[in-house]
Amino acid sequence: MSETTPLDAPGRASRREARAERLRYDDRIDLDTKVSSGQAAVLMGRSLKLLAEARGLFAAKFAFSFGFMASALLLPWIGKIITDNVLLQKPFGETDVPYPPFVQPLVAFVDGMAPMEIMLVVAVLLMLMLVVFGTRSGSFEEVGLFEGADAATQGENAISAGGSGAGGLWGVAEYMVHVRLTQRLANTLRTRLFARLTHLPMTTLDDQRIGDSIYRVLYDTPQVPGICYQLTLEPALTLIWGAVNLYLIGYTYSDVAPELVWIAWSAFPLAFIITFPASALVRRTNQAKRAAGAATTNAIEETMDNVYAVQSLGGMRRDAERFAERSRESFLRERFALAVGIALLVVVLGLMIVAAIYITLLVTDQIIEGVMSPGDFVVIFGLIWGILETATDIGSFWIKLQGPVAAVRRVFFFMDYPVDEDRVHGPRLGPIRQGVEFQNVEFSYPDGRQALSAVNLELRMGEVVAIVGPTGSGKTSLAYLVPAFLQATAGRVLVDGRDVAEVDLDSLRSQVAYVFQEHVLLSTSIRDNLLLGKPDASDDEVLRALEGAACMDFVRELPDGIDTVLGQSGDTLSVGQQQRLCIARGLIRDTRVLILDEPTAALDPKTENELLEALRSGAKDRLIIVIAHRLSTIRNADRIVFLEDGRIRDIGDHDSLMEKTGGPYRRFVALQGG
Repeated sequence: MSETTPLDAPGRASRREARAERLRYDDRIDLDTKVSSGQAAVLMGRSLKLLAEARGLFAAKFAFSFGFMASALLLPWIGKIITDNVLLQKPFGETDVPYPPFVQPLVAFVDGMAPMEIMLVVAVLLMLMLVVFGTRSGSFEEVGLFEGADAATQGENAISAGGSGAGGLWGVAEYMVHVRLTQRLANTLRTRLFARLTHLPMTTLDDQRIGDSIYRVLYDTPQVPGICYQLTLEPALTLIWGAVNLYLIGYTYSDVAPELVWIAWSAFPLAFIITFPASALVRRTNQAKRAAGAATTNAIEETMDNVYAVQSLGGMRRDAERFAERSRESFLRERFALAVGIALLVVVLGLMIVAAIYITLLVTDQIIEGVMSPGDFVVIFGLIWGILETATDIGSFWIKLQGPVAAVRRVFFFMDYPVDEDRVHGPRLGPIRQGVEFQNVEFSYPDGRQALSAVNLELRMGEVVAIVGPTGSGKTSLAYLVPAFLQATAGRVLVDGRDVAEVDLDSLRSQVAYVFQEHVLLSTSIRDNLLLGKPDASDDEVLRALEGAACMDFVRELPDGIDTVLGQSGDTLSVGQQQRLCIARGLIRDTRVLILDEPTAALDPKTENELLEALRSGAKDRLIIVIAHRLSTIRNADRIVFLEDGRIRDIGDHDSLMEKTGGPYRRFVALQGG
């Protein structure tokens, strides 16, 4: 035993740590959040594929950015002309420092002019550049909205992020293109993620927190367009800008000050070496702050979704304290992430300051010796600053990607998560004519609980079948297998002789209407709630469904009839009225199979009889499966399937089953007081 202890202890410790993290951040599905550099690169590559959704806008953004960059290259040389040829009134060509080719046409135009004439030409040129490009000379900072440091605020702003290094007319046009591009990319991804989340398997939805899903859709997806830009536009423009500046400083000053060239070239590898080792820390930090933010959203959602219970049990203080604790944790993670970023910035800026001091001493010595002119000071610092800024961007390139990578990982986790639709590529199921058959079916939940064992059952079209049994006997699990909300872990579920695991899922579910025990109503009108089941339903179909579910007696009394807007989750109606509306929504689909989970639990006897009579009259050409406890609902079924401990113990109609002395169903009825 002692020999295994050193090996087992770390495993137990890691499991305890994982459990602590889950409890802290509410994660139940997305547990393995560590991302290696290789995995981060894969996530970035997948993000880039999103650019195919907006090729034209992306090309326009690149053209705008490149056009401004080209114009910004002219500014340091204009500064040299003003310093040397206007203020100091020196002639062109006095030193051995040559002008680059793109400046020579301007030099040739003003050569021989008086200083004031040169200034007039330069002033006109600068005025034109001011109108077109604005005053943000050489800066590639993005113009965006003010934002806080927390991920949620940044996510809100990122959904409409845009920027331009330019001002003026050029900058406005580029900014509008950028915003439109960001919105196109973000909306495409968030729509796909939302659709994916709505198709999660039932067993996954039981564990997935609503607040976490909201956080991923609203605050994580907007980070993906930023990664696309950081992998394409920003490095491309940065590298071009750096390459041009390196060429210019080499072309102009390699003969007179070769040290400048060496400093310029060494800045790039040095910046990358300093920042790369911190990438893993930045990824972990940003993952933690997003998980903490999602936990805060969960706390809000859970309390407000159950606010009546919280108030009735006096739990307001406890929930407020729980929210405050989650919120403090979120703020702590945000501050830590900010501190890491500041530390890296201080290191890089310190090196830039050291380089700037050395260059200042070098250039001033050259000016004193007459090798350079004072105007060269303006040019060199314009070029060197561009090079150092480029080196900083390259050095921080991988680091800046690590924050968004945490968000991207959370997005693609559920984009990749298996859903029911992924497993079905089979033939479409035609109109159901025979019924449903269970062959040696077993089902176990992911946590190991076995809900069904050795189920063999045939449900025929035209029947009303009641599934009965004590709580936890597997009634709902059995019903969930029909529309493939759950998948049998053993055996087969057949519809018209075809395995539901092998047919097109939409063609199956379009023929099965399931009315859940929980009353799930939207905070819209009664009409819109029913149209959720059949969007193209006519008013006559809506009214017939309401009549069939015995709803018209209370609908007529509402101020706006079927256009009355319901409160949150339908809470402006009684529980019985909510239940009947849910049944009406199931009836309006007019499907071949109708499954009702405890349809009469909240109905009075008169309404129950009306509903059951309507269901029986509509069962002639379809299969109706009713999960029920009330004897009044059960006794009129064509067949009763009695479940206990996940196994079928009795099958038959009410009278025949009651004739079995000591039979399981008869004992159940006796316990119910029947």
